[in-house]
Amino acid sequence: MKNLQTKVELEKIARLIRYNILTMTTRVGSGHPTSSLSAVELMVGLLFGGTFRFDADHPDHLNNDRLLFSKGHASPLFYALWAAAAKVSQEELQTYRRFGSALEGHPTAAFRYAEAATGSLGQGLSIGVGLALNSRLDKLTYRTYVLLGDSEMAEGSVWEAMEIAAHYRLDNLVAVLDVNRLGQRGETMYGHNLDAYRRRAEAFDWHTLLIDGHNLEEILNAYRQADQYVDRPVMIIARTIKGKGVSFIEDQNGWHGKTLNKEELALGLAELGEVDEGVRGFIPLPHDLQPDRRVTAEAAPPVYAAGELVSTREAYGRALNRLFPAFPEMISLDGEVSNSTMAQYFKEIHAERFFEMYIAEQNMAGAALGFAGRGKIPFVSTFAAFMSRAYDQIRMSQYSDANIKFVGSHAGVSIGMDGPSQMGLEDIAFFRTIINGVVLYPCDAVSTEKLVAEAASHRGIVYLRTTRMDTPVLYEPKEEFPLGGSKVLRASEADLAVLVAAGITVHEALAACEALQQEGIAVGVIDLYCIKPLDDKTLRQAAAASGLLITVEDHVPEGGLGEAVRSALWDDGARVASLAVRRKPKSGKPRELLDFEEISAKVIADKVRELVGKN
Repeated sequence: MKNLQTKVELEKIARLIRYNILTMTTRVGSGHPTSSLSAVELMVGLLFGGTFRFDADHPDHLNNDRLLFSKGHASPLFYALWAAAAKVSQEELQTYRRFGSALEGHPTAAFRYAEAATGSLGQGLSIGVGLALNSRLDKLTYRTYVLLGDSEMAEGSVWEAMEIAAHYRLDNLVAVLDVNRLGQRGETMYGHNLDAYRRRAEAFDWHTLLIDGHNLEEILNAYRQADQYVDRPVMIIARTIKGKGVSFIEDQNGWHGKTLNKEELALGLAELGEVDEGVRGFIPLPHDLQPDRRVTAEAAPPVYAAGELVSTREAYGRALNRLFPAFPEMISLDGEVSNSTMAQYFKEIHAERFFEMYIAEQNMAGAALGFAGRGKIPFVSTFAAFMSRAYDQIRMSQYSDANIKFVGSHAGVSIGMDGPSQMGLEDIAFFRTIINGVVLYPCDAVSTEKLVAEAASHRGIVYLRTTRMDTPVLYEPKEEFPLGGSKVLRASEADLAVLVAAGITVHEALAACEALQQEGIAVGVIDLYCIKPLDDKTLRQAAAASGLLITVEDHVPEGGLGEAVRSALWDDGARVASLAVRRKPKSGKPRELLDFEEISAKVIADKVRELVGKN
């Protein structure tokens, strides 16, 4: 095995990395060279100083240490580090920010050494929490390192991550804070006041180490110390200079997202001095540990009787336990509402695989991404309304090709007396925006359990919406619910309209159908349990046969089920009417609220009579 590299060798690597940062950004005329230059020694000391263990030929090795650039705009440094490790060629470096290159402006899953997509500031530490928790769960020894920028320390999600990391005593998590004083438009909140960051980090029960972020001896010593601490996470707080290595941009405002022109580049390279383009860094291999192999077994079928009253949130909790043998990589994260989401059922049996994330939804979503990156299947649950707090984390996770299942309970006005603050009324809309995402809204216990299984089987982001109130079981346990499908519950050649509903409004639509049938008015009913991808074939057939679709949803009209149906049929000339939540909700009984928002059986029947001319 090669001996650890000397300080002189590390300095040569740092000089090469600075050279690559400057040349690759000037060549494309885009990027953040100054933010990259400030952290060069910090990252050279980490990757090549002997503490970090990583099999660069096998980046998915289960016991590799993990490195996240939360300050994702420092991507030139990130890519230049892997070039110094002989894993990115000079030719590939010069494709930086070019269309089709894996070296995107901020790291994404396209780059093989990126743990996750970063760049929306304040998210990396939460992902690191998930990675660190996974190491502990699998009884591995890998450590997780997260490079943070001082500007992003203003983000609340950073502090959500810090408090949960301390709560779980994550002594395998190291945050490296690059305090270079300058943000995008000027000085950061605390400038170079390292003690301000120290006091705050220690108040959150973290170990802290204050260092000169350009002094390799201090840096290497700090990593060695961090490796020895137990019971608490560590934050290395480093004083650095933005633009370090090029005198005329060092510590100068106005250079945040600006590259050197060709003349400035020549001057900057001259200041670097002689660069050894052949020098390469050595990374020690990880310990060859493997987690216990989990055996997959067949899950028992769900057991429900027709007409049995069961809430879909209840069925969700039952489904996690029933399905676990078939999906042994499943874990559950919940935002301190597991006795409402019913994730508590999983916690009762699989406590070691349940992670209480408390009321900190941004961190919960970020940690789920860390788990997903290591092969787990996270089911993330909270009230549907509170999913909106984590929207940016969810949005960013799509660029990590994440495999996460989000479950929002207490959806719609049908939750009743808790009032509008607790009602998820926008959740379908924002989950529909996720590229290749899946949106599911079951109406009974059987469809819920079957859709939880579909979600677990599907590779990607899935959102499943559950209801608080009990609803009757409609389906036989043998019924299947493929993604992209729907169920035609009522249909005849005499139908004058077809009601398209999901979740709670399926039961309202069925009640309206029965009432209208007594009057000789035939209508069909479709359970559109999968809102994305949509079963447009069945919808087109229904529209062509009846001439009228009426969508009914416990959600605002913008971005919901009705708009999804209209979008699918816009070029068919189909006649589509929609009932949705259009008034400001109030506290009240579920039946009162469904009537008030005009999505109840009574109003649905009235709407049918109006539109088919049977008033």
